[in-house]
Amino acid sequence: MQTELSRKLGVEHAVFGFTPFPAVAAAISRAGGFGVLGAVRYTAPADLERDLDWIDAHIGDRPYGLDVVMPARKVEGVTEADVEAMIPEAHRRFVRDTLAKYGVPELAEGEAAGWRITGWMEQVARSQLDVAFGHPVRLLANALGSPPADVVDRAHERGVLVAALAGSARHARKHREAGIDVVVAQGYEAGGHTGEIATMVLTPEVVEAVAPLPVLAAGGIGSGQQVAAAFALGAQGVWLGSVWLTTTEADLHSPALTRKLLAAGSGDTVRSRALTGKPARQLRTEWTDAWDDPAGPGALPMPLQGLLVAEAVSRIQKYEVDALLGTPVGQIVGRMNSERSVQAVFDDLTRGFERAVDRVNRIAGRSGQ
Repeated sequence: MQTELSRKLGVEHAVFGFTPFPAVAAAISRAGGFGVLGAVRYTAPADLERDLDWIDAHIGDRPYGLDVVMPARKVEGVTEADVEAMIPEAHRRFVRDTLAKYGVPELAEGEAAGWRITGWMEQVARSQLDVAFGHPVRLLANALGSPPADVVDRAHERGVLVAALAGSARHARKHREAGIDVVVAQGYEAGGHTGEIATMVLTPEVVEAVAPLPVLAAGGIGSGQQVAAAFALGAQGVWLGSVWLTTTEADLHSPALTRKLLAAGSGDTVRSRALTGKPARQLRTEWTDAWDDPAGPGALPMPLQGLLVAEAVSRIQKYEVDALLGTPVGQIVGRMNSERSVQAVFDDLTRGFERAVDRVNRIAGRSGQ
């Protein structure tokens, strides 16, 4: 599963695997793909430094990348406390009432919320970059579009490629104009923040819009046949995230959540603003239903919503409150029916890819050539 981009990066398969787990990122690269560690949960530079050191020690000479959440425009002089002060009391009360309704226990005294999205803050994202550029990362991806121009320049000075996610051809063109090297066309089916255009439609539109820049297809991809389809649409690789959540190397810290993922069907996800304030595909739960209910206060805009629900999500996850327990995940969750190693996932991808290519060759009358 090689393309011009995978050869440029020195990887066997043009499979880019996004994950919040260092062990999964390292395993993806060892299996011949390109592991990309998500940095949004790292609020302390020392924690990111520790995990990048671990990856460096367990990946050999294989390449890997980092994914940050950074606004395109610089925002300076705004602290987390300033943003916290903007959250209405009515929304705080809604969170308290919803948790009380389901009997969610409080965190222990002095215990901090372990789930806190602050990577969007300018100073946090830049501190992550300070750490990352001290390691042999080969790709810097940004989930919120093109990073600021000085960040792009800084990456290029170090020989690091810059990727940005796009949900439309219009967004993709902006990335090209900003000097981005790789565009990730993320379709409606994808987990996490995603737009409204399906992968099958979006990928060729983005390929045409930014040619000759390489494009990665994302959203609803979890089999080798789908990888082959992405290549047929003009993509130079695929960007996979959800499929790694149920690998044996993943560390969800929640048997209940793993069970829910393995049992879920493709129709058991929803694009909801409950998590961050931006539409993000995730497991549908009574928590997402509460936030999406017109009778409720509705989600706040990003970044207020993420700060508002940080402690609540930590409590739900710690105590595994089944009705409320969820995670960002794409519609491909319907194929995630068993726990497998990362290597087993790659074995399945390569076998499925070979079958798909053989099928197309037969149709084209090139069997055995």
